[in-house]
Amino acid sequence: MQSLMNTGLGHAALTAPRRSLMARISSAMALHRSRARLASLDAHLLDDIGLDRRTAEAEANRPLWDAPASWTK
Repeated sequence: MQSLMNTGLGHAALTAPRRSLMARISSAMALHRSRARLASLDAHLLDDIGLDRRTAEAEANRPLWDAPASWTK
């Protein structure tokens, strides 16, 4: 369900409802596990998914709050 939010400029914007704290914690933990697994993949497995070690390490070391919006829905 979406709700209307006043933007302060006389416009109304649709906003998504806030997710519960447990849902946000669960998503953060899943993201952490996913990035840890990515960092632990062997070179041939990274090659299978089209990544090199440097790219995988860079993704694995990103901060927890730095996730694509599609992952946090």
